[in-house]
Amino acid sequence: ADLPPLPYASLAEMIEQCGRRFSELTAFESMGARLSYAEVLRQSEAFAAYLQKALGLKKGDRVAVMMPNMLAYPVALFGILRAGLIAVSVNPLYTARELENQLKDSGATTIVIFEGSLHTLQEIIGNTPVKHVVRTAIGDLMPFLKGTVINFVIRRVKKLVKPYTQAAVPIADALARGAGLQREVPSIAAGDIAFLQYTGGTTGVSKGAALSNANVLSNVEQSRLLAGALFQEGREVGVTALPMYHIAALVLNCFFMYRLGARQILIANPRDIAGLIKTIASSRFSFLLGVNTLYNALVNHPDIGKVDFSNLKLSSGGAAAIQEAVANRWQQLSGKVLVEGYGLTETSGAATICPPDLPSFSGTVGVPVPGCDVQIRDEQGQPLPLGQAGQIHIRGPHVMTGYWQKPAETAAVLGADGFLATGDVGVLDARGMLKIVDRVKDMIIVSGFNVYPNEIEEVLAKCPGVLEGAAVGVPSSESGEMVKIYVVKKDPALTQEQVKEFCRQNLTGYKMPRDIEFIATLPKSPVGKVLRRELRDTARKAAR
Repeated sequence: ADLPPLPYASLAEMIEQCGRRFSELTAFESMGARLSYAEVLRQSEAFAAYLQKALGLKKGDRVAVMMPNMLAYPVALFGILRAGLIAVSVNPLYTARELENQLKDSGATTIVIFEGSLHTLQEIIGNTPVKHVVRTAIGDLMPFLKGTVINFVIRRVKKLVKPYTQAAVPIADALARGAGLQREVPSIAAGDIAFLQYTGGTTGVSKGAALSNANVLSNVEQSRLLAGALFQEGREVGVTALPMYHIAALVLNCFFMYRLGARQILIANPRDIAGLIKTIASSRFSFLLGVNTLYNALVNHPDIGKVDFSNLKLSSGGAAAIQEAVANRWQQLSGKVLVEGYGLTETSGAATICPPDLPSFSGTVGVPVPGCDVQIRDEQGQPLPLGQAGQIHIRGPHVMTGYWQKPAETAAVLGADGFLATGDVGVLDARGMLKIVDRVKDMIIVSGFNVYPNEIEEVLAKCPGVLEGAAVGVPSSESGEMVKIYVVKKDPALTQEQVKEFCRQNLTGYKMPRDIEFIATLPKSPVGKVLRRELRDTARKAAR
């Protein structure tokens, strides 16, 4: 129930101590190229010196990081943290509007950016505080010939040009210059902010969750205490398929795996399932973190039989609900239970995790991580007894310090008692296991009855001929709202009547979909979370 004292005073200290401890081992791998722990330590030292001495950045300044998973990512990120600066995680697929909002809100004066996103920055940089741009490419930090070939091929395929007129320093140049400078070792307290992680983009205005060194370190240790017994230090291989700008991969892959001395295989494009399978087929990986859509795509891919699961110790799912049909298929293929967890950006990652020794998929997101309190409350904020659904509230050392420069928004979700109102609906059972019912905002109210999209989507996942589906609420003159489902076919011959009949057999009357629409693909966030809001907006516009 309790979290022991943190073994490190800051993330920088963890990076440095683990880097020295595992110096000879491989830390990160991308497209067959590897960086050792010693190399990561040396290059991040140089980057920290470059930021401090060449650019003149001071402790607490914000530096945006806008890259897919690539070797330059951990080097730049660790350099930022070791310089005492605040890392601002940015999705490299952001539009110009989204990027402008985040750079202005965070006050970032420097950005480390993938060259494929430079055109987006070009559109809005004059409206932001950004003064310094460091550009990166997939092949950076690889052996010269290999990196040059990879960059050439990617630039040709992606049709990347060089329209960027403002000075954008290649990261290789920044590292070379920093290597000749002396880094100042900053004094970093546990309570100092390490990250601005932006959240809420799929539900409203994006806000920067301010995560301290202690917040993130706490979640690393919480995860280690729950799952770390499965792993041996210096002997594991983790697959980092979720992007590291997402809180789950940042903490559970980047930091947790680094803490264990593991080799991390960085996947730049997890949507390329054939490429992912080819990469991991012979890697003898022991840890995989993914979302439901990733696991669903893997189990339905014809090449999945080529993957060697013999060394797999933990496969974990989060960010969106794992469907039972997908979890069961994964267990049949891999021989391992798909362990689900739950957390938010505001909780620095995991808040609950299923015990890894469960015999089968539990349909829950597990028990609170060490030092974390979970409470279910009603609409008046009063605690509910076990078995009753209400809003999930979370308290612990991993809960954010607040939203960056947004005291009103912080006060709306973070109570004086330290509990964070998550906006999610859940139930705690007699075992202390948490089951997510749904998002408060996604709930559909049909004639006064609460209908949760997750339940309907679980049914759809078991329907023969369905690859995936999503449920949303649309206005109804008769019942206030009605259920509409969007279905992606696995069997081209599947009909609406077959889907209706399957739902009729598995859902009570008021939960039945009244409208079924077949769709080629479901809209998803970059980490694979289905964007119900987009579907809901589309459905409501069509109903007008």
